Amino acid sequence: MAFDPIADYPLGSRRPDLVETPSGLALAEVTLEAARAGTVVAADVRATPATLRRQAEVARATGRRQLADNLDRAAELAGVPDDQLLEIYTALRPRRSTAGELEEWARRLDGWEAPRTAAFVREAAAAYVDRGLVVD
Repeated sequence: MAFDPIADYPLGSRRPDLVETPSGLALAEVTLEAARAGTVVAADVRATPATLRRQAEVARATGRRQLADNLDRAAELAGVPDDQLLEIYTALRPRRSTAGELEEWARRLDGWEAPRTAAFVREAAAAYVDRGLVVD
């Protein structure tokens, strides 16, 4: 059965077959008992890229383009290691990085298959250069 972003929302109640954990557990398997037994771990309560993309489709279908764009970027970032996300966040703060360092982060993001986020970092770097907010 194909996914319909209007009819199938909310996914958890209307299409739980489309929701799974990063380790592949079905939504119905994510229970308190499973957590107590150790079959559900903290990483299993994270959203997967597929679920985030479906949520983006829902947002887009209801005219919420900016939310959809943010969910698409979140789907990209789901595969980026947490420690690297924190480093990118820090690097993007004004006067924390050189333009070259920001470009290196953009290249890394491209390598993690996060082209929209890489483009965002490049756009931020250009804006920072224009405003004198990069380290020399």
